[in-house]
Amino acid sequence: MPLILAIESSCDETAVALLRGEPGRAPSVLASLVASQIELHRQFGGVVPELASRNHSLHLHALVEQALRLAAVRVGDIDAFAATTGPGLASSLLIGSTAAKALACASQRPFLAINHLEGHLLSPFVGESQVPPHLALIVSGGHTLLLDVAAAGRYIKLGGTRDDAAGEAFDKVGKMLGLPYPGGPEIEILARDGNPGAYAFPRSMLHDGHLDFSFSGLKTAVLYTLQREAGNACPADVAASFQQAVIDILVGKTLAAAHHCGRRKVALSGGVSLNQPLRGAFTETCERAGLDLVLTPPSLCTDNAAMIGFAALLRHFAGESSPLNGDIHPHLPFL
Repeated sequence: MPLILAIESSCDETAVALLRGEPGRAPSVLASLVASQIELHRQFGGVVPELASRNHSLHLHALVEQALRLAAVRVGDIDAFAATTGPGLASSLLIGSTAAKALACASQRPFLAINHLEGHLLSPFVGESQVPPHLALIVSGGHTLLLDVAAAGRYIKLGGTRDDAAGEAFDKVGKMLGLPYPGGPEIEILARDGNPGAYAFPRSMLHDGHLDFSFSGLKTAVLYTLQREAGNACPADVAASFQQAVIDILVGKTLAAAHHCGRRKVALSGGVSLNQPLRGAFTETCERAGLDLVLTPPSLCTDNAAMIGFAALLRHFAGESSPLNGDIHPHLPFL
């Protein structure tokens, strides 16, 4: 059975995974390792690209060696090497893609360039034998996308963000509230003690008849509220009301998209999909609407190499490969 080594380094997580599988059967994740840089970047309130790339260089070799030991395989056993080549930070993408190309060249094995967003899209089905037809919502720090998925490699974009992604809005509102980076998990914690109905924040584009998203107006409404109340606003109420507005937008747009394309299965992926109130809202709403909901396992929601390896394995089955002289694409669109 083919064995894939995958590297993910699109932003501030250095990740390596080894997957083995064959067409028609669920693949095995033999190793999946992530070296997080959250604590490093927290002091700066966000990701510093130069620091991120330096730390990818620092950790990548050791992670590859550790993954090989865990899987009890050698580099010579690997049938193909894969890496994220976009979208992401250019200086970070270069580290992972260059390493994977070098390993592929030295081993005389194929290289597969993988779109980071396809990795997230397929992450709910890592460990499954196939990717079924479904409606997908990718919601992360840099992206908010609705896609009609017929099968692996057959996608139609239905809607995306016109400005801030949902995760970016979480981080920016977290900064407004004086919370540590990253803001998303901190807002979720703070919101537990708040009233989600305390502030009537806007649900932008929820009933506009299209499937695009906008979170900049919501973010600005929070800013104006904090300025207007000049220190008298209850942070927990602001956090809970903001979080509820985001949830209402994501759930409402996703249900509209499922109805639009006639899909009865909905899959949720991306780092923001770790948010427990969001998961709860999707679970309740899909159950009420008679839709089958697939939630990405928590370990695969944030950036990881197992999802990149799964996407690469499916492309390897299809006989695909990528040129070693191909470039990275920091602003690569999904479709």
